[in-house]
Amino acid sequence: MFQKISTFVGEVKGELRKASWPWESDPKLKGFKKYKELIDSTIVVLIAIVLLAAYVSFWDLINRNVVKMLTSLWS
Repeated sequence: MFQKISTFVGEVKGELRKASWPWESDPKLKGFKKYKELIDSTIVVLIAIVLLAAYVSFWDLINRNVVKMLTSLWS
């Protein structure tokens, strides 16, 4: 059982070394420059979330007003 766990952990470490991480591995870079790709990706995701929220809110407002108008016709 311990042999299987050891093999698994070794394979996981090997795969993680192959992964592309969103920050620079250059030890000369300091501060925010090291995480430029990570920060840029985070900003893109936040902008996408805000745009999606605005889109959903807009259509919710339109649908709510249409339903309100239709229900007022039959009342």
